[in-house]
Amino acid sequence: MMHNRADYRLYLVTDRNCLQQQTLEQAVEQAILGGVTLVQLREKAIASKEFYERALRIKAICHHYNVPLLINDRVDIALAVVADGVHIGQSDLPCGVVRQILGKDKIIGVSARTAQQAIQAQADGADYLGVGAMFATSTKQDAQTVTIASLTQIRQAVTLPIVAIGGINHTTLPALQQALQAAETSTDGVIDGVAVVSAILGQKDVKLASEQLKKMIKIK
Repeated sequence: MMHNRADYRLYLVTDRNCLQQQTLEQAVEQAILGGVTLVQLREKAIASKEFYERALRIKAICHHYNVPLLINDRVDIALAVVADGVHIGQSDLPCGVVRQILGKDKIIGVSARTAQQAIQAQADGADYLGVGAMFATSTKQDAQTVTIASLTQIRQAVTLPIVAIGGINHTTLPALQQALQAAETSTDGVIDGVAVVSAILGQKDVKLASEQLKKMIKIK
């Protein structure tokens, strides 16, 4: 299984509720111009047809800049728009089943909070893990936080790329990186990227916010 097909460094998860004045399409383009390396389209409360149409528009923007588009949860939408993959949680279809549906060439990300979940995801053919919430976050009310110790345990348990998510912004990112540096033992870099929502989409200047975050990321 190839795990290097995507650059996870600055991973944007969409949330239209964060937007200031722009449309989602405008904001995604600005974020990519600012340095976002991967986009996940997340729509929790929207009709399938609307999701499909929006996904087509976002995919056109992403692919114009050679940035992969992943769809959150909805394997059917990912198939319908020929997205680059999906991101699934622990309550979605099992990763092994999703792999059978999408085939070997699509990117599949799995949310994991424990080493056990991470090991299972790797065994089931996941390409990367989303681990969090690292900090309390307003965009996902039910998200429980993951400790630095749990994150390093997950790193030691699997070889998959890890994207840290949850409450990561211009203030918390340096704190996270310092904590990881202090905790790092035998692992060569604990995370491969950070996923952000409001720290980019909630800002007045989306491109600038992306550029600033990208500069702050210290990943080997």
